[in-house]
Amino acid sequence: MASSGATRVRHIRGLGLLKKVRMRFEDLRLSEPLLRAVRTAGYCTPTPIQSTAIPHVLAGRDVLGCAQTGTGKTAAFALPILHRLSESAPRGAASGSRVRALVLCPTRELAQQIHVSFQTYGQHTGIRQAVVYGGVNQSPQVRALRAGVDILTATPGRLLDLLSQRLVSLDAAEILVLDEADRMLDMGFLPDVRRILGQVPRQRQTLLFSATMPRAIRQLADSILHDAVPVQVARVSSPAATVAHWVYHVEQPEKPKLLMRLLARTPRSRALVFTRTKHGADKLTRHLVQAGVRAAALHGNKSQGARTRALAEFRSAQTPVLVATDIAARGLDVDGIAQVFNYDLTPDPETYVHRIGRTGRAGATGTAVSFCSTQERPNLVGIERLLRAALQRATA
Repeated sequence: MASSGATRVRHIRGLGLLKKVRMRFEDLRLSEPLLRAVRTAGYCTPTPIQSTAIPHVLAGRDVLGCAQTGTGKTAAFALPILHRLSESAPRGAASGSRVRALVLCPTRELAQQIHVSFQTYGQHTGIRQAVVYGGVNQSPQVRALRAGVDILTATPGRLLDLLSQRLVSLDAAEILVLDEADRMLDMGFLPDVRRILGQVPRQRQTLLFSATMPRAIRQLADSILHDAVPVQVARVSSPAATVAHWVYHVEQPEKPKLLMRLLARTPRSRALVFTRTKHGADKLTRHLVQAGVRAAALHGNKSQGARTRALAEFRSAQTPVLVATDIAARGLDVDGIAQVFNYDLTPDPETYVHRIGRTGRAGATGTAVSFCSTQERPNLVGIERLLRAALQRATA
């Protein structure tokens, strides 16, 4: 539920514009069990996307949301879904493995985080929840489904596996959420998503959230949303104003030494380091560990157990440096990251903004440091063009 500090709200053609509205969660007419959970979590004031989207979701409207991670998007759909399901009786024989609300998202890490949010906010409601994703044994997930599930959070591949085995049913689903739809498009999941859509009732409430709105996502939205309310906040090219952007012009062989020097200046700070490849992440992590830096790698070739462990140790600051590929750029939701390093400068300017969105959250200050080799200078030009500002030059 963290908000990107000093969020600038701008208009994107075809989408509505969020107005900053100061209100309390009590003003949103959520049930008392939900308000109690929100208070326990330490939140008092909803973010712009929450204050705007929650009333529409409570009213049963379809929503087309343009919002990136860090805007409070998960609570914007989790709270009203919990409210609606707890206030209404299950439709039909919604027992066993029959799901009333389905949330689809692209990565295991994001699925876990959404599931934890539903558990946190729904702890006093009695609403049953489960999460399913690939890369782990499906048996515990099947047991959870058989015990009864109202809200299921899933990645597309594992859900299709369970559907093909007739271990879960979607024919009682009343609410469907597609989260980070553009990321699912990038990862090639759109055909899987369409197959899943064919097993969900046509009469349902649909919420689609995406950080960007490429043509394929607009076409998907047009085909599955009915009279949707457009909600938009924090354009992807608008990073938090509390983040300082620096760039070092450094050639590839010198990058490890420079990173070591910069990390040594703030040894107690958590840092997230982005590399272009999985092999590069592993190689850099080995270099850091051999130099005495507590570091771990996070990428798609890691087992689910290793990924879960790396995230848990990073959250607790037991491992203060996490080296990741872009799989973590959107799915990673950890407050208190002081620095983000673009060890390899991405050729996609919007990916740069997603990466640095891991710092400067909830009004906190943060630092984004990019390493730019001669070969990467065209990437830097693209990033500065998107930001409409030059990154501050630093000297090694």
